[in-house]
Amino acid sequence: MAPTFSLLLLLPILTLLHRPPLAAANLRTTSALFRSESIPNPASQPAADTPPTTFFEVTKPITVPNTKPCSYTVLEHEFAYTYGKPPVLADYKPPSSCLSQKFAKIVLEWTATCKGRQFDRIFGVWLGGVEILRSCTAEPRATGIIWTVKKDVTRYHSLLMTNQTLAVYLGNLIDSTYTGVYHVNVVFHFYPAEKLNHRRSDEFGEIGADLILPISRTLPLNDGLWFEIQNSTDVQSKEFDIPPNTHRAVLEVYVSFHENDEFWFGNYPNEYLSANNLTGSPGNGPFREVIVGLDNYIVGSIWPFTVIYTGGVNPLMWRPITGIGSFDLPSYDFEITPFLGELLDGKTHKLSFSVRNALNVWYLDANLHLWLDKKSARTEGELLEHKESPISLTLFSNFTGFDGLFLTNATRSIISTGRVKSSLGAITTKSVQEFGYSNRMAMGNDANLQILNQVIKSNCSVVMKKASSTVLYLESQKEFTLYLHSDIIDKGNKSYESVANVTLGFDEKRRVSSGVGTFTSKLENLQSAEGNVFVKGSLVVSGLGSTRQEYRYTSDNSCYFRNVSSSNYTIIHDEESCDCRKKLGLLPSFPRGDF
Repeated sequence: MAPTFSLLLLLPILTLLHRPPLAAANLRTTSALFRSESIPNPASQPAADTPPTTFFEVTKPITVPNTKPCSYTVLEHEFAYTYGKPPVLADYKPPSSCLSQKFAKIVLEWTATCKGRQFDRIFGVWLGGVEILRSCTAEPRATGIIWTVKKDVTRYHSLLMTNQTLAVYLGNLIDSTYTGVYHVNVVFHFYPAEKLNHRRSDEFGEIGADLILPISRTLPLNDGLWFEIQNSTDVQSKEFDIPPNTHRAVLEVYVSFHENDEFWFGNYPNEYLSANNLTGSPGNGPFREVIVGLDNYIVGSIWPFTVIYTGGVNPLMWRPITGIGSFDLPSYDFEITPFLGELLDGKTHKLSFSVRNALNVWYLDANLHLWLDKKSARTEGELLEHKESPISLTLFSNFTGFDGLFLTNATRSIISTGRVKSSLGAITTKSVQEFGYSNRMAMGNDANLQILNQVIKSNCSVVMKKASSTVLYLESQKEFTLYLHSDIIDKGNKSYESVANVTLGFDEKRRVSSGVGTFTSKLENLQSAEGNVFVKGSLVVSGLGSTRQEYRYTSDNSCYFRNVSSSNYTIIHDEESCDCRKKLGLLPSFPRGDF
């Protein structure tokens, strides 16, 4: 078979029947090994009363108080042909009928059902322009599916206590082929505190900000409120100003990647594409960096986790266990308190977003969390130091024809220090961001074989000091690992088998020290999936997918462990424990994809 596309990105288009138009990024029918639409229905039709399949992302259950929540539904909607139309809006009002208005935990619950045939769709939920959830839909089956996403949104407490407009954008398409309508309920659960003093008294711990500014596009529009980054030179920005009594600022950024960059981690170097005349394959190599600018400064960098959506690589892998982060995409925080000296001048300032090496399309927006000095009308600040190390990027290519080896390595650091004077005293804040990246990609079998190993590491810390004492210390060490093996095996007689194996890892160590004590936690989340599809002529004859996952979370006061595996929509092993004395072992032959 003549190789014309990356195996990571495409099977022959003949296996895809009736693809919808791909004129816009929201219709996330991006390149993948194959899509569910190419899988034939079983010969024997299921009974009409077959219950829907429950899809889920493995994560730690949210810890809530032992109090009865005050819950209410904000939105009920059927997302049918919503592509290119305005977001669905609903009036949001904080709960007034709750016996207590002192809430220790607030949980957003998204529940959706769907049946028929449909691609996965990216969607977002905004409150007053502030994004509170970025997610991907599950791909349905004829008998129907259901899935629920629960997210702790307590950090948006101040926003949730005021009247707002809730906006949901889910660009879906309905026609004679794609019949799946997403039936959605959005519910908020407000958990009263068990004690009256539930709000910790210190001003720097992980307490919700007093004010949250949306750094997103403004309604009305016929799309999501996110900015769209189309290429490596595209810069999107928004102006803002802050209250004069701000004493702390944190920027939270939401990121997702689609179309030609959905599988950016497997994109070829441009020299390889040119040498082999592969004009239809995504390029710019496998390294991406989201750059966050504040006026003339680079204040943050994101080397994103490689979320694989529910239709990516091989959709059968993610049924019913979905990929890490696919139902609740991670957001990324930056401490920009050191720059308050630049922002507290009473003028308008600008936040900007770009993506190094980007192809179309990336969705980016942000929320600016601000803490205000309640005892002072004005604070003062000064930027003491800011160092942006130039990115160190090394590339190595060695190929002959379609086969070869490609190595990409990168490092970067950003250090910022500033001082803020408020009623709390003179606080010096130092923010450090350090990143490391390595990608090894090998091509063989005339490009029918692709193997890649990728590791992204970050070490970010924030230290706030008052005179000789530390009032806040935050540290987050993350490691994102990815292993992917894909191959097409010629079976003769115009038939072939496509096989793929994926291992994803999301590890994080956190430490928070403040006036109320020290908290440490550790997350190890490892997932392995494999799938194959047999094609004869231009028709898919059969397919198989399976997934195994181990989730380990430990902290000073709680633990959660889960081992779960599935095959062809069926859970075949599931073990979980909250006992810190019991640590579940790795499943047999669990690949980690190490270098």
